[in-house]
Amino acid sequence: MNDNLLQVDAEDHIAVLTLNRPEVMNSLNFAMLNALKEQIDILRFDPDIRVVIITGSGDRAFCAGADLKERATLSPIQVKQFIYTIRNLFTDIEELNKPVIAGVNGIALGGGAELALACDIRIAAASASMGLTETKLAIIPGAGGTQRLPRLVGKGKAKELIFTGRRVNAEEAEKIGLVNAVCDPDRLLEECKQMAGMICENGPIAVEQAKYAVNRGIETDIHTGLAIESNAYWVTIPTEDRLEGLAAFREKRKPNYQGK
Repeated sequence: MNDNLLQVDAEDHIAVLTLNRPEVMNSLNFAMLNALKEQIDILRFDPDIRVVIITGSGDRAFCAGADLKERATLSPIQVKQFIYTIRNLFTDIEELNKPVIAGVNGIALGGGAELALACDIRIAAASASMGLTETKLAIIPGAGGTQRLPRLVGKGKAKELIFTGRRVNAEEAEKIGLVNAVCDPDRLLEECKQMAGMICENGPIAVEQAKYAVNRGIETDIHTGLAIESNAYWVTIPTEDRLEGLAAFREKRKPNYQGK
């Protein structure tokens, strides 16, 4: 992995992945995708990391989408390979066994917006703007945007944004439910870490199973979803963390969860 493309910092059970191509608005080329995939694969099996934050370097862009200069050099087969790679990577992020927070520090367009959509929670700087702008280039969102956006903001609003390619500012993004919160740009990483810290206080296995139940259940009918929830709950019953939670409540102290 080229460490210059993706900065990785880990502390207090939180991993911060920073897309680091500010000179090209943190756009995604093959090398960046491979670097991000490598880290996601590592974090999946790192028991010390409980929450992942993804953000961009600088204050201009979270991610401007695919690197169009690289795209212009690719053959049609290579373009298909790029789309296959980015789509599978974003699905891996969505299905990561721990929460992922997007710190949207600037523009998030095309694949950049789709990266944010693949995360569980989105916190945006007040200066951020987002949009699925692919139709302006005579293509469509190809990394999950046509599927994740309507599930998040509703079919009508998603169609409007995709058909027009219109950008929304942070205020509108929060209003339509595209982002969870908006904050001052100088406080963005702090706000993301504060949210991550709140999650880290809870049982890691419980959080993992809650994410699984929500992600899988939302795609089914209510009865199947309830069955998924029930099975996810059963996973938490024999854990040491569940007993620790009960003991901490009884003893009026903060629990010390170990993910066991």
